[in-house]
Amino acid sequence: MSEREHESAPRGRHAPPLEVRQDRQRRRLYAAAGAVFARVGYADATAEAIAREAGMSKATFYEHFDNKEDCIVALHDDATSAVLEAMRRTGADYAGDDASGRVRAVIHTFLEVLAAFPDEAQTLLVEIIGAGPRAMERRDRIFAEFTAYIDEVNRQDAERGSAPRLASPHDAFAIVGAVVELASRQIRQGEPEDVRDLEPVVARLVLGLMRTSTAAVA
Repeated sequence: MSEREHESAPRGRHAPPLEVRQDRQRRRLYAAAGAVFARVGYADATAEAIAREAGMSKATFYEHFDNKEDCIVALHDDATSAVLEAMRRTGADYAGDDASGRVRAVIHTFLEVLAAFPDEAQTLLVEIIGAGPRAMERRDRIFAEFTAYIDEVNRQDAERGSAPRLASPHDAFAIVGAVVELASRQIRQGEPEDVRDLEPVVARLVLGLMRTSTAAVA
């Protein structure tokens, strides 16, 4: 255990339960991994660098993860689930009957989360691509979950008569793919300067695709 670990972990009867300590360690390792992956890229990142960034020993890293691939996959699963849950809460809590307002609110939440956690955003949208087949399988899975969420919300709005129905689930997937690529380009190239500046673009994309679907059906 490193010096920083000693400082941050009370001992004896004042020590938190084991599962609490492990959760805290894992959160610190996630934050450290995001910083290291964003700074040097997945290919050049090491378990030792992540542990050092977290102020922990390499042995502690290996108590939580088998290797850096295991770490990035775990971080990806945890963070993307949190992002999707934040979007679900926003959609569910939206008080208006206007489906376009709900769409804009959910988009706003998504981009605000990316802006608040830039290192994690780079890991999830950029570095994960180079992390191997297991990571890509996880990326495909989360794409499917986001697609299913968009399609389900649109179905509910369409049944209430507050929004046109997307023409197919592929339309929902196209939205996910386009938004991810827009955010990824912003992270890699800084265009636009702030990821939140994409909000009107994404809104036009989603709402425009919905209107186009209606026209095609008509």
